[in-house]
Amino acid sequence: FRALRAVRTFHMFSKLRVLLATVTASFFALFWSMVLLGLMMLIASLFLCQTIQSVMFEPSVDEATREWLFRYYGTPSRSLWTFFELTFSGGWPTYARRLVEDVSSVYAFFFVLYIACVTFATFRIITALFLRDTLCVATADTELMIQEKIREKESYAQKLRFFFEVAD
Repeated sequence: FRALRAVRTFHMFSKLRVLLATVTASFFALFWSMVLLGLMMLIASLFLCQTIQSVMFEPSVDEATREWLFRYYGTPSRSLWTFFELTFSGGWPTYARRLVEDVSSVYAFFFVLYIACVTFATFRIITALFLRDTLCVATADTELMIQEKIREKESYAQKLRFFFEVAD
């Protein structure tokens, strides 16, 4: 903690101080954001895993498609990992296209809804919350710097008054 106090006193580390304060202030927001995203991914992956089960045993679906379905959506853990990848990597067309083209075009509605709600809307909201937290911390830091400068000026003025009183 002494090292952090030393960093706080140096003006050249003000950006680092703001960054550290932002990360600390945003920790709970990050935690709850990840919990919310995790729940959304879990719900979507379980839904898709359940709907794919009947397709995987259909004789009309070719063997390569069934293997692909099992590889990405065959078990809850595989499906969750697939949704983690498609949510955070931006490679969602890789995981959606074959399902839409080879299995059913109804899955297009599911993926459009998921991508619109989770990848676009939820990520934008989370980003806005982090930006708001950063601006709040930066504003608070600027106010602290202004108060510190005022205290320095008052201290300097008091020393000058004392100097002139002694000089008289």
